[in-house]
Amino acid sequence: MDYAERYQLVFQTSAVEDDAVVVRRTAQSGAGGYPVYEDETGIVRAEISERGEVRMLASGGHQLLGTPLVVREPAA
Repeated sequence: MDYAERYQLVFQTSAVEDDAVVVRRTAQSGAGGYPVYEDETGIVRAEISERGEVRMLASGGHQLLGTPLVVREPAA
């Protein structure tokens, strides 16, 4: 299965604004067997299926995990 090298996760941060984070594929797989993606800081981590289904993964204690509104491949 071919998976994208990176995705853009878009979260709603307020009623007016959205926040976008680019995540890149790592060598790890999540519990569902899909690749784990993370941002450059390693704080935002997600398991993403080939259908764009997302499971957010905690990278530290007391982390409040939100679900992205949109998951898309970023423009080149």
